Amino acid sequence: MNDATASATAAEKHKWLALTVLCLGVLVDVLDTTIVTVALPSIKSDLRFDDTSLAWVINAYMLTFGGFLLLGGRLGDLYGHRKWFLIGIAGFALTSLACGLAHSQEMLIVARAAQGIAGAVIAAVALSLIMDLFPEPVERAKAMGVYSFVASAGGSVGTMLGGVLVHTLNWHWIFFVNLPVGAAVIAFSLKLLPDTHNEKADPRLDVTGAITVTLGMLLAVYAVINGNSAGWTSVHTLGLLGAAAVLIAIFLVIESRVAHPLMPLGMFRLRNVSTANAIGVLWAAAMFAWFFLSALYMQQVLGYDPLQVGLAFLPANLIMAAFSLGLSAKVVLRFGIRWPIVAGLGLAALGLLLFARAPADGSFVVDVLPGMLLLGLGAGMAFNPVLLAAMSDVSPSDSGVASGLVNTSFMMGGALGLAVLASLAGAQTGRLLAENADKLTALNGGYHAAFFVGAIFAALAALLGAVFIRASMPTGEQPVGH
Repeated sequence: MNDATASATAAEKHKWLALTVLCLGVLVDVLDTTIVTVALPSIKSDLRFDDTSLAWVINAYMLTFGGFLLLGGRLGDLYGHRKWFLIGIAGFALTSLACGLAHSQEMLIVARAAQGIAGAVIAAVALSLIMDLFPEPVERAKAMGVYSFVASAGGSVGTMLGGVLVHTLNWHWIFFVNLPVGAAVIAFSLKLLPDTHNEKADPRLDVTGAITVTLGMLLAVYAVINGNSAGWTSVHTLGLLGAAAVLIAIFLVIESRVAHPLMPLGMFRLRNVSTANAIGVLWAAAMFAWFFLSALYMQQVLGYDPLQVGLAFLPANLIMAAFSLGLSAKVVLRFGIRWPIVAGLGLAALGLLLFARAPADGSFVVDVLPGMLLLGLGAGMAFNPVLLAAMSDVSPSDSGVASGLVNTSFMMGGALGLAVLASLAGAQTGRLLAENADKLTALNGGYHAAFFVGAIFAALAALLGAVFIRASMPTGEQPVGH
């Protein structure tokens, strides 16, 4: 009996250590969507970027990340989640080294694009590994609470860590820091992560579907993130969006007919899956408004240095950490998944509204901290149940595709939202400058408009959750028909 108890305790400890390793891998992945933000002025000066080309330091990563998520998830399902997680981590470490060593604009942008591909593989299979490790609903809720902190707080942690590294060292270290973490994750993954295989999965990959959906998403993301410079109604932008729409339509036709589809369309008949992905698009747009625009407000309007900007995100990080360490799982088990989503997104909308009224001569305590607290509370409360809604309706054999789908929704929503909100902020700033407003007032007016629209995105996501998400937490056992 004692031996059995000791064995069970050891197995339980092993699972949570494995989750820690997974979350470390996901953290470096998520960090790199935002860690660059506060380093952009240093990168611009060192590598002599202009304002237009500088945007591609961020956009190149988002472009390939969004384009390869579904394919990465399917490869994990077919050939082993642990194997592809290790491939993703190794690729991420190598491309991070290339980014840190970059001595030209072209080298950095190409390395960031390659880094996005590796990041997509990590993100797509990590949730599947959590599903493998924690099959029981109660334990899974706790594990997803930890994961949700890493995924939701990673963006603001990235801004904070980027500020510290740029302030104390230089911009190269925002990439070099990934190397020791990546090495540790690989070493411990080989010992701790289960080497599971889906024996029932057909080994044939839907190559035509993979090519069409990846190209379609690449074109769509490229059109969105390049829309500010090319013009939203230009032939270039509309042509790319049209081509992307045609490719996505072809992909859907292929998926409805092929024997072993890359993305089973039956997933979208599951209400929580389809609703969670719609929420993901809207919420990511709002969250990117928070990460990027609040950092720009503090730097360009309030005059904060990179370290001060990073530390400003600390209160939100602490709140999200509290949710990850047990509060989120308790809330989900007590209230289900619907109302935490609604309440969390409502609080996030309120936090963005507070930023939308912050003055050009604002103070941290009055004009920054309240919004940070509300956004941290909202993200901590809502992120875990959104992921549960997106994942728990699908069978284990489709978990990689489901995780790739929800991550794609977040990345596409973030890319689209950031492009639209940045364009809106720029247009409003230009209008105010034309009316002879001073530079700080004009910049702040542009950010106000973007924060307000970001708040609308979060409120719409809350409304979708209230109307369409099932109240109870799914058990995750019903299959998805192909």
